[in-house]
Amino acid sequence: MARDGMFLDEAVLLVRAGRGGDGCLSFRREKYVAFGGPDGGDGGDGGDVVLVATEGENSLYRLARSAEARAGSGQPGGGNNRTGARGADVVLLVPVGTQVRDADRHNLLADLDAAGKRVVVAEGGRRGKGNSRFTSAENQAPRHFERGQDGERRKLLLELKLVAEVGLIGLPNAGKSTLLSRLTAARPRVASYPFTTLDPALGILETGFEERPTLVLADIPGLIEGASEGKGLGHRFLRHVERTRILLHLVDCSAMPAAEPVEAWRSVVAELRSYSPALAERPRILVATKVEDPDARRRAADLAAATGEEPLEISSAMNLGLDALVRRLVGEVERAAARPNP
Repeated sequence: MARDGMFLDEAVLLVRAGRGGDGCLSFRREKYVAFGGPDGGDGGDGGDVVLVATEGENSLYRLARSAEARAGSGQPGGGNNRTGARGADVVLLVPVGTQVRDADRHNLLADLDAAGKRVVVAEGGRRGKGNSRFTSAENQAPRHFERGQDGERRKLLLELKLVAEVGLIGLPNAGKSTLLSRLTAARPRVASYPFTTLDPALGILETGFEERPTLVLADIPGLIEGASEGKGLGHRFLRHVERTRILLHLVDCSAMPAAEPVEAWRSVVAELRSYSPALAERPRILVATKVEDPDARRRAADLAAATGEEPLEISSAMNLGLDALVRRLVGEVERAAARPNP
C-alpha cells in the first residue's frame, strides 16, 4: 500500500549471500629450494545479508523498490598461503517493528522490535581450503583443494508493525488525525474523502511529566465494519495496534457523526474482538471527541450510560480537555509498563 513512495508495511525481498572463494592449488617455486612444498591458500568466506532495525526508517518502501539484495563473494586463495578476501556483507536498515518471515515456509525468523536488533537472513558460503591444508606424512604434495560453497538464498516476507505506546483507534472521522497533530508534531496524511487516514502515522508527545517525559502515539487508519475480515483497509492496519500498551478509543459526538456514538463504539470493539481477543482486552481509554456544545455533551453522556465507562470529553479544534487527556495517558502507560509486554 505504498502511496507517493511514503509508507509501505509489507515487502517481499530476495536475499543472496556471497559464494565462498575457492581454495588454491599451488606449489612453491623458488630458485634455491630443491623441493617446493604445497602453498595454496584458502579462499575467503562469502558475505552475509544482515537486517538491522533503526529508528531512522519508518517504511519498507526503500527495500521494496530494490526487490533483491546480494552480498559479495569471497575471493579465491593464492600461492604462498595467501587467504582470499572475505566477501562484503550487505547490511539493510529496516524500521523498528519489522517482522522477518521466510516467504515460502511462513515461519518467523526474527522480530526486530527494538533499535539495534539485527539478524543474519542469509549466511555467506564457506570458503574452500587450499592444497596446503591437505599435506600429511603420506601425502606431502597434495593436488587436492576445495571449491567454495554457495551462500544461502532466501525469499523473505517483511511485515511492519508500528511500535508505539498509545494507539489511536476509532471509526473514520473520529478525530484521530486532528488529535495527533494537536498533541505532537506529526502531520498525518488524510484522504480527500471522509473515509480515513491514508497511512498509519507516529508522533512523539512531550508530556511535561518527569516519570514519562515522552510518549509515542500511533494514529491508526479508521476502522470500518468487517475490517477484521479484510474489508476496507482491513487487518493489515489492525496489526499496527498489536504492540501498543494503551488504546485510545475515539468516538465522534458531534452533531453530524459518521455513526451514532454508541453504535460507533460497538462497531470498533467488535472489530477488535474479531481480530484478536487479546487485543480487545488491552487497556482502553474512551474519549468523546468534538464535544463543543450542549448536544455533544448529551451524546457523550448517552455514551457513558451505554458503555458503563466515563469518557474523557475533548475538542481538539478548540483545545478543550487535552491537558486532562495527557495526564490520563501518562498514568495509564505507567501502569501498563509494569505489566508484561503485549
